Amino acid sequence: MKWAEISIQTSHEATEAVAELFHELGASGVVIEDPELVNSYRRSGTWDYCDIPEDLNPEVVTIKAYLPVDEQLDDKLRLFEGQVNDLALHDLDKGRGSIACREVQDEDWAMSWKAYYHPVKVGETIVIKPSWEEYTELPGDVVIELDPGMAFGTGTHHTTVLCLRCLEDVIRTGSVVFDIGTGTGVLAIAAAKLGAGRVTAVDFDPVAVNVAEENINNNRVAAIVSVRQGDLLTGVEGQADVIVANIVADVIIRMLPQVPDRLTQGGYICASGIIADRIADVTAAMLEQGLLIEKVVEEGGWAAMVASKGSV
Repeated sequence: MKWAEISIQTSHEATEAVAELFHELGASGVVIEDPELVNSYRRSGTWDYCDIPEDLNPEVVTIKAYLPVDEQLDDKLRLFEGQVNDLALHDLDKGRGSIACREVQDEDWAMSWKAYYHPVKVGETIVIKPSWEEYTELPGDVVIELDPGMAFGTGTHHTTVLCLRCLEDVIRTGSVVFDIGTGTGVLAIAAAKLGAGRVTAVDFDPVAVNVAEENINNNRVAAIVSVRQGDLLTGVEGQADVIVANIVADVIIRMLPQVPDRLTQGGYICASGIIADRIADVTAAMLEQGLLIEKVVEEGGWAAMVASKGSV
């Protein structure tokens, strides 16, 4: 089957919006090439070896998505271009905004990105390891073996890394966790390996559900983690000690009115995928629901927030 690789050069602040536009076009997943992230890992020394040169223009983010080459493709491209130009109406800088399109075969895009994906330590204990890479585990490591497949995310984007670090702080032995918008399942797997007793992972995208199930099985945590298709918190029942949601600011704000009833007393919500400019909006929405802001962490223009439902 022939596929069209659609790529756009944009800004950090427009990344989440452009990714969402791709999803609305029908792309099951996106690839985000963030030179700032690669440069930070090169400098940190977390990669034993890396032959990727340092990017001297880290402000340009390239986002790629893959759509089938069919009679609808031209209309989708025109729609996408118009929507990108309309980002300015929402006070988002599209950056260069240059869009390119090329035809590829299945095997070309399914494999080429793997050259850029290596084991990396993203928290105090958590290590993300691609399923095809070798890694010598060190004492205390919590290793998550991941194969993103066609789902969004490799586990090393700023938003996911911030969430993983927050989970290291709030997961307790036996915690009940809801992972909303699970994607590849990386946060659900991390919660299980950090000691959670039961994790429910939810995603609206059936492709993501399938990929998450494979990764959960590969990490041998299927006895703890269950995956289901659903729309945010409508896909789960009962209460959780921790709700983690790595989505986007507007969706987090829309979900927050349901959060207090779905958290145990003293429970936490860890929300990420928030561009720095939207911290105030999410903060106001959390306070409106009576949640206590425990922590706000930022990295690479993104933020994660931890809030609690009162005290135990």
